[in-house]
Amino acid sequence: MNEESGLLGLIRRTSRHRGAAVGMVLLALFLLAAVFAPVIAPGNPLAQTLDEGLSGPSSSHWLGQDKFGRDVLSRVIHGARLSLAVGLGTVGISLLIGLAAGSLAGFLGGAVDRIFTGACDVLLAFPGILLAIGIAAVRGPSFGNVLFALSVLGWVGYARVIRAQVFSVKAREFVESARAVGGSPARLLLRHILPNAISPILVEATFGIARAIVAEAGLSFLGLGVAPPAASWGSMIGEGRHFLFIAPHLVTAPGAAILLTVMAFNFLGDGLRDALDPKAHAKLSGR
Repeated sequence: MNEESGLLGLIRRTSRHRGAAVGMVLLALFLLAAVFAPVIAPGNPLAQTLDEGLSGPSSSHWLGQDKFGRDVLSRVIHGARLSLAVGLGTVGISLLIGLAAGSLAGFLGGAVDRIFTGACDVLLAFPGILLAIGIAAVRGPSFGNVLFALSVLGWVGYARVIRAQVFSVKAREFVESARAVGGSPARLLLRHILPNAISPILVEATFGIARAIVAEAGLSFLGLGVAPPAASWGSMIGEGRHFLFIAPHLVTAPGAAILLTVMAFNFLGDGLRDALDPKAHAKLSGR
């Protein structure tokens, strides 16, 4: 097997992109922080010390304390769990719906495709973040409601991409050959078409995780994310904005975490896009 084929080959090609390599390192650090938060965090993110509220960075609290005296570093580390869970969960749900709807529309065509296109056009007429705010406001703050609010329209983009890819791939000769030898529609779609149409979705999903993290932070900033006192980067910024001039660490710490996480996913998406593009792949390989 060629060393450049398969998942390991994709990882090797992606890592040759300098930005993607940086993104992989950052994401590995955030994933480790999220998985081992109870071990890594220096304290309980919910423990309050009211007489030490708004204290700045010190040897015992490296990133300072919030208005309730809670350790900011511990809350940032535990906040990684929520942000990554929302990003991965939203994209996972949206991908499942989008892949099913888009692949069927592209494969079946005709009336099914016209209905799908019309439904997408109607849904895309709604501003995504405003609709998410409205849903979260009606349903109330919780992790499940955030996932639901961000997934209501999140699947549409993936569905449109996979529909276009399926339309393109199903007309290729190898698909026609498989159809000629008696391949069933399900086999054609699952065995021959989808594996050759999935690459752009991988790139779009990487960028989608970054967008979902920013959207969750926005909802939490407005008080519509996960209910307090759960640690959320967006809610930390929302609470800290009132003390921006006397305790800037309340905003800069979670803000930097959002910046680095989103930047890492965007860098990784750029690297994946280049790795999956034959011309860019040749350039990265020096050929």
